[in-house]
Amino acid sequence: MKSIALHLQGRWVPVRLVGYFVLTVCVVYGALGTRSIRAEMPYPNKPVRLLVPFPAGGGNDILARTLSQRLADLMHQQVIVDNRGGAGGALGAQIAANAPADGYTLFLGSVGNLAQNPAIKVNAGYDPLKDFAAVTLLATSVFAMSVNNAVPVQSVSELIALAKAKPGALNYASAGNGSSLHLASEIFKHATGTQIVHVPYKGANAAFTDLIAGQVQVIITTMPATLQHVRAGKVRALGTSGRKRASALPEVPTIAETVPGFEVLNWQGMTVPAKTPRPIVMRVNEYLQVLLKMHGMSEALAAQGLDVAGAGPQEFSTWISAEFAKYKRVVQQAGLREE
Repeated sequence: MKSIALHLQGRWVPVRLVGYFVLTVCVVYGALGTRSIRAEMPYPNKPVRLLVPFPAGGGNDILARTLSQRLADLMHQQVIVDNRGGAGGALGAQIAANAPADGYTLFLGSVGNLAQNPAIKVNAGYDPLKDFAAVTLLATSVFAMSVNNAVPVQSVSELIALAKAKPGALNYASAGNGSSLHLASEIFKHATGTQIVHVPYKGANAAFTDLIAGQVQVIITTMPATLQHVRAGKVRALGTSGRKRASALPEVPTIAETVPGFEVLNWQGMTVPAKTPRPIVMRVNEYLQVLLKMHGMSEALAAQGLDVAGAGPQEFSTWISAEFAKYKRVVQQAGLREE
């Protein structure tokens, strides 16, 4: 077989023609393949901003920082957590909605700023259905209903019976008008036909202080906030708000075991500005799906009272629409008004 000489590393080397042909094809194909991949998938090629609409140190911020380093490792780019607190998460949502739709601003949304705030505010400054593209539903968590130890009930059914026997005699605490705790309690009232009076506080800590002291009788709040008081024996947990019993309180029934169909969840999900190209939306979702399946990720979220969700763009978009519609109904049923 004929051969030719190639000049390699300062000397001429004979190469059989067939081998040379194969080598040439491989080099050309490899170059074209690399160029094709780079042309189709140029994202990301610079640092990515993860916008969190709450101050540092809160639950959403902790989740963002749990995700950011792992996401940076997958993307091979820096992921910068940008805290923009204010107006109950509305300020950060407005900033994210108006950011360039290029995939370099990710927004860690939640039930509060993608469903509840827009449902209760006349003008939230953004539209959760039109201004964002859903990427991934990251995590969900349940609420827990607790009562002061002096309240003579041991179950959700007994609480409902007491509330119906004495309309308006029981009070429930919340973290403020329009808060997740307020709206979750209103859903319970509507589902059970009970009249329990709302007492708003400036935060869940103040609400629990008065619950323990007996100034109010009932509260529905997040699992992390509830656990410390239940385990210390300061309050009594009656039910949790998911479809199945919470792993942190497996002995406590779900509210749905007494009130069929009852489900109220706290949740967080990743979104991007609405006009972000679909291939980038799908690429970010791919990164997040891998991240959520990483070793130790479920445990890391469980430590924050969260369950891995993982719904993709279409499912998460449907989820946001359903949640927004649900809270619009709650606001109308309860006659709530923006203050």
